[in-house]
Amino acid sequence: MDDDIPYLLLTPGPLTTTRTVRQSMLKDWCTWDAEYNNLTNDIRRRLVTIATTEPGYTSVLMQGSGTFSVEATLGSVIPPDGKALLVDNGAYGARIVKIANRLGINNVVCKFPETQQADPEVIDKLLAADPAITHLAMVHCETTTGGLNPVDATGQLTRKHGTIFILDAMSSFAGMPIDVAAMGADYLISSANKCMQGVPGFGFVIARQSHLESTQGWARSLCLDLFDQWQEMESKGGKWRYTSPTHVVRAFLQAMSELESEGGVSARHKRYCENRDTLVSGMRSLGIQTLLNDELLSPFITTFLCPSDPAFSFDTFYQALKRRRFVIYPGKVTAADTFRVGTIGNAFPDDFRQLIGAVKESLDKLGIHIPHNTLNSPH
Repeated sequence: MDDDIPYLLLTPGPLTTTRTVRQSMLKDWCTWDAEYNNLTNDIRRRLVTIATTEPGYTSVLMQGSGTFSVEATLGSVIPPDGKALLVDNGAYGARIVKIANRLGINNVVCKFPETQQADPEVIDKLLAADPAITHLAMVHCETTTGGLNPVDATGQLTRKHGTIFILDAMSSFAGMPIDVAAMGADYLISSANKCMQGVPGFGFVIARQSHLESTQGWARSLCLDLFDQWQEMESKGGKWRYTSPTHVVRAFLQAMSELESEGGVSARHKRYCENRDTLVSGMRSLGIQTLLNDELLSPFITTFLCPSDPAFSFDTFYQALKRRRFVIYPGKVTAADTFRVGTIGNAFPDDFRQLIGAVKESLDKLGIHIPHNTLNSPH
């Protein structure tokens, strides 16, 4: 960990960035200047090349957090008479449902338990039974638990039923190999401050251009009109419609270069997997178990069961780790007491070995006892 940061952010984003990404924000930019707008277009072009080698895709950047881009997509690409099948097996799938309901989008919810993947057979039956469904929205990595949903199988189903596929890949894009065209996604949504390892301030959408072109006038919001934002960037050389987060854009461009220097998405995915494996094995050696079985674990964030000792308090544990320069994440699962640890960002296996030492030290200091029969019991 860099010595100039207060702590390592072990969260699903915002995450710890490199010193060079942080330093890239020290210069001011004019939002109307052609040099700056060229940066935007460079980012858009490079995002598409990361997403697929197939032609026919474009990208749009949208101010705000990743959720802004999710809402912009749902609110802009589903027509007034459309109907969406919304897959919900965690807090972020539930957020998509909440957005759709707030926007008045006709929808049907396909709900699964938080600790399970979405079942393609159930989705297939729902799509077959209701030909009025025009769109399907799903979260790829449900960071409630850290589990991955079966996006390739779902993409095949959307092609089979002629349904537009909207994929929330907030926590997975650029952290594992993804080919948006091969999986059949028409829209893929992510954010600057996730596996791309930039800072918060904008999200982005990789879109099948032929479909995006058909959505003019559908948006339910002025600021979050995906088509209008894309049209502005296309026709005016990369200009954003409204004030853009200039420093964030410059940091993102630096982060893109660092992804390439690391060896691309496959190399980053390998590092994230090594981070996760180091974390999980170390936590299990202390008797702390994962919520999910091994085959469901993503390399982005892992949910752990809180120790059963009544003396354990997440807030106290959190502060103890923070004093040791590690920041973790509270749990979001409704059926169990949990906490989460992210394995993305500018973090490496040695950092997680140090974290395990800090966890052991913190538990000992707090007098937390973990029953001996839970030690070294992987799922």
